[in-house]
Amino acid sequence: MLELEGIKKTYVTGTTSVEALKGINLKFRDSEFVSILGQSGCGKTTLLNIIGGLDQYTQGDLRINGKSTKDFKDRDWDAYRNNSIGFVFQSYNLIPHQTVLANVELALTLSGVSKTERRQRAKEALEKVGLSEQIHKKPNQMSGGQMQRVAIARALVNNPDILLADEPTGALDTETSVQIMELLKEIARDRLIIMVTHNPDLAQKYSTRIIRLLDGKITDDSDEYTEEQMQADVMKKTDSARFSDTVTSAQKNKKRKRNQKPRCHF
Repeated sequence: MLELEGIKKTYVTGTTSVEALKGINLKFRDSEFVSILGQSGCGKTTLLNIIGGLDQYTQGDLRINGKSTKDFKDRDWDAYRNNSIGFVFQSYNLIPHQTVLANVELALTLSGVSKTERRQRAKEALEKVGLSEQIHKKPNQMSGGQMQRVAIARALVNNPDILLADEPTGALDTETSVQIMELLKEIARDRLIIMVTHNPDLAQKYSTRIIRLLDGKITDDSDEYTEEQMQADVMKKTDSARFSDTVTSAQKNKKRKRNQKPRCHF
């Protein structure tokens, strides 16, 4: 679970300082589709970058599954970004001379995954976004919507817990934007998606939760995740894990007894 407590961010240039975030308190469910809305300069992208470990907060705490990140070193942030976060940007950020398949595989090169497994997982990710027949194309042979699907596949190939999307439909026409939003809605069934957007209509139609920012502060949260709800979910996960461990232990004992040779009594 992801928690932000009293997050502040101040940018300092020379003698000038600008407070981009002014004490953000948020808790996120393990699986929900959250849209962050607000005017340009309100702190949306700064908030997204801090959640993704691309930028560091000035004050407060970002907790991941209950663990504080206050003392995180560079290697800890690298591990967090590589294993827990997937990024989708408005500009796609694809390598033009590489094939679609190679672009998606690239996300696994830092994870120590073998070449064979990289290829297999990249193909599976592209199949999820409906591009299994396009894997050998180059980005310049594809439409904007297809390139964004490639970017989403690349973000998913590491099976991250959280997908962060910064204006993913900003460069797309209306019809293609709807297709991408439908895809993101489907993905949000089993993970957390946090999306920054200027399009309130799309956010209203597809998101399960809308957070509004103004001048670095939260002004509205349509489905706030309370401390009580979070604690209840933690208890459910704990009970579920205990039950799973009990079942696994029972199965192992049963198998062990079945494999034991009967003793002979004289």
